[in-house]
Amino acid sequence: MATGTYAAETPRGREEQPRRLIVTIFGLYARAELNWLSVASVVRLMADLGVDGSAVRSSVSRLKRRGVLRSERHGGAAGYALSEPTLEMLAEGDIRIFERERAEVGDGWILVVFSIPESERDKRHALRSTLTRLGFGTVSPGVWIGPGNLIREVRHTLERRALASYVDIFRGDHLAFGDLRAKVRGWWNFDELNALYADFLHRHRPTLHRVTKAKPAPGEAFTRYVPLLTEWRRLPYRDPGLPLSLLPAGWKGEAAGELFDELNRVLSGPAREHAMAVIHG
Repeated sequence: MATGTYAAETPRGREEQPRRLIVTIFGLYARAELNWLSVASVVRLMADLGVDGSAVRSSVSRLKRRGVLRSERHGGAAGYALSEPTLEMLAEGDIRIFERERAEVGDGWILVVFSIPESERDKRHALRSTLTRLGFGTVSPGVWIGPGNLIREVRHTLERRALASYVDIFRGDHLAFGDLRAKVRGWWNFDELNALYADFLHRHRPTLHRVTKAKPAPGEAFTRYVPLLTEWRRLPYRDPGLPLSLLPAGWKGEAAGELFDELNRVLSGPAREHAMAVIHG
């Protein structure tokens, strides 16, 4: 059963969506299965999500070329495993997605300062993309800012991606001048992020009503849960988790997080039941 997740996607997003779904499936179910899923089970699970076998194979090939998956045979069966860097990334992502620690004013700020020459613009792009994914805002082109509670994640991520030699990291407090709430609105695009949260609430509140009114069967739970998580897991990486006192009025992030938590509670168990039946079937 399709869930409508693709409706708002751009053409590029529609092309990438099967890859995102595959990564979600591996993150949810392969790690508990000795980090391996057979080709047949991946194709069957993706078919439940409305993706045909040719699209699955094409997406898997792209994920292999990018170093996300690797081919393995278990007991004569062809299959795939997550690469070590991907396993590490997913472990870090679990904290962002399911725990979402919010900073306090007393945590202070992290400043990442860098200057990368034009001859290494690929590294500049990689660094900016990494900082964006960590939820950093932009003070100026070479000065990015994030809440102080991210320091361990930032250091580890920059080291893991071989970007640490390009940056200096500072930690401190905002002492003067001006209104900090006004300043953070210039460092982050809260309007865009709040609109994404509002859209998530608009489209998934009816789902919560349906699945709490009548407990979904495992197959239905799976077709709802995997696209839901695939969509949701991008939002915590856009959100720096700033103190609520610094966020604009009408902030939707807290309500969206509560909605996800409730849907996760209701759907994750029966969705896993369906996935395991397919994997071990």
